[in-house]
Amino acid sequence: MSIDRILQVSFPGKLIFGNGVLQQLTEDVVEQGYKTVVIMTIKPLLDQLTDFTAALERNNIEVVVDTSIEQEPSFSDVKQLLQTLTSFSVEAVIGIGGGSVLDVAKLVAAQLDNTQSLEEIVGNGMLNGRNKALICVPTTSGTGSEVSPNAILVDDENQKKGVISPYLVPDKVYVDPLLTIGVPPAITAATGLDALTHCLEAYTNKFSQPFIDMYAYEGMRLIAANLEEVVRNGTNEEARYQVAMGSMLGGFCLGPVNTAAVHALSYPLGSMFHLAHGLSNALLLPYVMEYNYVASPKKYAEVAIALGCDRLATDEETARAGIAKIRALINACGIPARLRDVEIPKEAIPQMAEDAMKITRLLVNNPREITLQDAISIFNAAY
Repeated sequence: MSIDRILQVSFPGKLIFGNGVLQQLTEDVVEQGYKTVVIMTIKPLLDQLTDFTAALERNNIEVVVDTSIEQEPSFSDVKQLLQTLTSFSVEAVIGIGGGSVLDVAKLVAAQLDNTQSLEEIVGNGMLNGRNKALICVPTTSGTGSEVSPNAILVDDENQKKGVISPYLVPDKVYVDPLLTIGVPPAITAATGLDALTHCLEAYTNKFSQPFIDMYAYEGMRLIAANLEEVVRNGTNEEARYQVAMGSMLGGFCLGPVNTAAVHALSYPLGSMFHLAHGLSNALLLPYVMEYNYVASPKKYAEVAIALGCDRLATDEETARAGIAKIRALINACGIPARLRDVEIPKEAIPQMAEDAMKITRLLVNNPREITLQDAISIFNAAY
């Protein structure tokens, strides 16, 4: 662990977690007295939100609903959206959806009356402020975007770019695990493994922090103990509650510590082959763990304990049991285990490795240094 690293945590102004808290969101928005709000969501959720939007309209709040974000968002998606919203005097942006919807809601709230262009705010700490109220409501247990200072976009060259700023942390967050009940098994599995990866990569990070380790460890424990059950039985409210909590804890890891090589190597799978982000992480997680654990056996042994493994004779043995446990969990969740299973051509590996090496903001966090040749080897192992 680096002791000269400054810990900076930006928590949401208000966090409400629990079954049915969507009702409280309605009351709070009405109480604020906003005249115009934008609700960013997805078409499959519109039925679930009819009571919410009707209640706002009954209280003379103009509601603009946008469902334009259907996959990982691009710069042009956000610019187009900002263009359509300029004719409204929006006071609050409410994102209700998965990570892509929440990321865009965060950017829209920041950019609606910002003189900075989208390109100018890319990177860490480049955004100068946000004037619109921002409320986020996650409907998947995965990205943790609702509590993180990050938003990810795909640029014109198909590369993923991050905007990281404390101004992207919402004013209010409502996590209602009941909203995740309708999420299909495959998406539940991929997003859950994404959340688990956030926790695991923060915990084993070169710049890990004890304060964040608390969230990361408990997040791993909750997700590992409940993910298989929510994939098999999506209506289990108790298990949904625990996975939603684990996912949110993973989100708290993303600002102060962030992720590492699993995420860096998964980016090309998303940008080149449009694989879902959670699936990309799951495909690479055991192989990156295999590469990393020798550099940090004690931390990886603790990961294994969090995942439910017994402590063995040495840290190395315990760490290897943790990797086996991750493989078993991925298999139990019905997620493909190899790149060839999702039809990625082997000849794409050198290009994927080159693209991954550009994600230096994440690679620098990895407990073991990764060269271009190492990246190629990891991709080949995962093939």
